[in-house]
Amino acid sequence: MKDFKIYLSIAGILLLIYLVAQYNKPNPINWSPTFYYKDKIPLGTYVLYNQLNTFFPQANVIRTDKSIYNTFHDSTALQGNYLIITRTVRINKFDFNELVKFLKNGNSAFISCFNVEGFLADTLSLDIAPETAKENARLNFTSDHVKQAEDYTFYKDLSNQYFSSFDTAKATVIGKNNFGHATYISFKFGKGTLYLSCNPTVFTNISILRSKSTDYAAKALSYLPETQNVYWDEFQNGDIPEDKSPMRVFFEHPDLQWAYYLSLAGMIIFVLFEIKRRQRIIPVIEPLTNSTVDFVNVVGQVYYEKRNNANIARKKVLYLLEHLREEYQLKTNKLDGEFIDKLTAKLNLEPEFAVALVNHILYINESIHVSDAALIELNKLIEQFYTKSR
Repeated sequence: MKDFKIYLSIAGILLLIYLVAQYNKPNPINWSPTFYYKDKIPLGTYVLYNQLNTFFPQANVIRTDKSIYNTFHDSTALQGNYLIITRTVRINKFDFNELVKFLKNGNSAFISCFNVEGFLADTLSLDIAPETAKENARLNFTSDHVKQAEDYTFYKDLSNQYFSSFDTAKATVIGKNNFGHATYISFKFGKGTLYLSCNPTVFTNISILRSKSTDYAAKALSYLPETQNVYWDEFQNGDIPEDKSPMRVFFEHPDLQWAYYLSLAGMIIFVLFEIKRRQRIIPVIEPLTNSTVDFVNVVGQVYYEKRNNANIARKKVLYLLEHLREEYQLKTNKLDGEFIDKLTAKLNLEPEFAVALVNHILYINESIHVSDAALIELNKLIEQFYTKSR
């Protein structure tokens, strides 16, 4: 057990050293396109989300984790702009109908994604494809009011998507790439407008913070009208609600997460080793005490307190006569001369001792009261008898 504790201590120290080393190790850059409003990684939308009040001054930014249908159907949703920035947009017939109602009331919606699926794609004949050219695509706007003299260049291939198919009869092309393909389009629905962009990564942190593409997002969103409310959709992006549990620190960092799992596994292994059956300590069993002497003392004390010498004497005589009958087959109904002769012959006793013993027994049997001296004398004779008869 002592050796096991030493090994466990060494393992704990090594685990602590590993945790300190992993904690101080620089985190590798995460290039996953999360589009999560809290992510400060290159392809998160932390900068854009926190700049919405710059693009839309005095607007209330409202996050919603419900579908478009649940957000606008039979609700008290206020007028405003609805923003969706995600990898794939899936809008069914019910969502589309509620979105159209929202737009026709004079509102606007902005959607930027890699893929469009569902009823929206079918209705507007939308399809998105990547550019096949070796060089990275550069973006710009078609309107002379916002068009930049030099095309916007983005990091690596962040702007290589374009609309390979859309309803040209209803769509207005707002932006194109240097290959002449549409990258930013809009559709009118009553008093409102639906804006679609096929390059959501140009709205991420790395694109907004780079000098060559910093104002593209601002100009793209400038097409949306001034409003009092801006809805930020979390449902289409599948954003997980904020974890407020104490364990969130461990699960936010992969190194701490693995350290937690290793510690948990170590504790389970330790418990499994400890619950094994151990040899129980053999208890010390004290030998049984001889209580005969104590019993005799108690009985003697009772008789002594009663001071009934006659009763004691007769019982001693009774036990002696029983002994003669059992051991030597002597008849004790008559204690006469014949009995004395047989007792002397069988036990090889002196005649004088046998006569004294029998006479004293007869005296005891005939006496109503027995003195202490007579009782003591009887006891001496009986003790001598047991000694001589061995």
